[in-house]
Amino acid sequence: MSAKPIIVWFRNDLRLADNRALTAAIATKAPVLPVFIHDPHAAGVWTPGSASRWWLRHSLQALDAALEKRGSRLIFRHGSSETALRELVDESGASGLYFSRSYEPWARVQEERVKAAFDGTTVDVKRFAGALLREPEDVRTKAGEPYKVYTPFWRALMALGAPGAPLPAPKSVPGPGKTVASDRLADWALLPTKPDWSGGLRDMWSPGEESAHARLATFLKGSLGGYADQRNLPSVEGTSRLSPHLHFGEISPRQCWQLAVTGRKSATQSDAALETFLKELVWREFSYHLLFHWPTLPDEPFRPEFSAFPWEADEDKLKAWQRGRTGYPIVDAGMRQLWHTGWMHNRVRMVVASFLVKHLLIPWQAGAAWFWDTLVDADLASNSASWQWVAGSGADAAPYFRIFNPITQGEKFDTEAAYVRRWVPEIAQLPDTVIHAPWTAPKAVLDKAGITLGKTYPLPIVDHAAARQRALDGYAAMRA
Repeated sequence: MSAKPIIVWFRNDLRLADNRALTAAIATKAPVLPVFIHDPHAAGVWTPGSASRWWLRHSLQALDAALEKRGSRLIFRHGSSETALRELVDESGASGLYFSRSYEPWARVQEERVKAAFDGTTVDVKRFAGALLREPEDVRTKAGEPYKVYTPFWRALMALGAPGAPLPAPKSVPGPGKTVASDRLADWALLPTKPDWSGGLRDMWSPGEESAHARLATFLKGSLGGYADQRNLPSVEGTSRLSPHLHFGEISPRQCWQLAVTGRKSATQSDAALETFLKELVWREFSYHLLFHWPTLPDEPFRPEFSAFPWEADEDKLKAWQRGRTGYPIVDAGMRQLWHTGWMHNRVRMVVASFLVKHLLIPWQAGAAWFWDTLVDADLASNSASWQWVAGSGADAAPYFRIFNPITQGEKFDTEAAYVRRWVPEIAQLPDTVIHAPWTAPKAVLDKAGITLGKTYPLPIVDHAAARQRALDGYAAMRA
């Protein structure tokens, strides 16, 4: 066995199975030095938000424990990644540096800096794929251009065939031999303090690779059977809730793909349900495709004409939206679920996003920033592409004139108001006929439910019809 170790630099690939960088390092028969570097300044304005930092803390703890079971440990360092890696090479005498590829604009710059730091040295720097089903360069139109529309992207990706089989987790990870200093994870200020709003996160989530596979297994055995029909119902456990596990790389998309496909013979699973689930994995893929080819996606409208849209900056309305105090129950339920759990049902995400952008005329960037801080699955590609899709400014976007009616959305997808009653308990006693529009209830009904609009629950901060017309007028002005 070589005395010189290979450094495996973990990033958003916090797993042992289907980790190509780790598998390749072990295959060299050299000692392996697993490392995670806390380098928040590298991401600039896109440094992880509060909910993401909470998840990261517990995911790193889980990864360290998994490595320890295999005879290794995770080394923690903080500061500039290139500086920390150079120091680790000097301290350990490492002959190689292996890591998984990332696609965010800042991460691509970081990778180039790390590569440059070892140019002209004997350190073998290798970068591996693993966060996507296919690399962004691999899926192109016949003209060699990147796709701007989802459906042809889906067809092109499917034409490439099934993704490769996932790699198994190593049974052991050979230690580096000599002791290498490590930070204490507990010393990193990752957990929220003032306010410590993570109680709901702790109740709902269990970060780590083992938990990711348990969640996938539960979904495939149960919810996948009705996924095509139930994924739009916020009161039902109808979605996979794998998004944070995928974002942090605790499970890979090709693991999800293979396990879903190989389990298709289950009596509770239909081809329609399976295809719908696979298409959601590819929506994630498409978002990364867009971010890779259009790196300004998080900041600038994909459709340049939206730079002229007459947005408004109303801080009071923005705060009402953030706190779930808009007076529209389905919107308020979603925003409160987000604050309490770090997650929101996908159908409701579209409703609350449309409300912010089209009812309140607040720029989509403000909504994306709030989601970035409060979502445990805050993902630069998916977050940016989804907000632009709702705003109408993105690739393959919903037309701007498609404006979600928060009343009818609630009535259609939360028919018995179980979701609204869970997250907006102050109106729980209202009957189903008026609960999605409390201001339409007769005074006697409000009195019986113990509600005083404007006090116990807010009146609508905007009128739906007037707000809709204002949004359409703004769209017409932009086009003119």
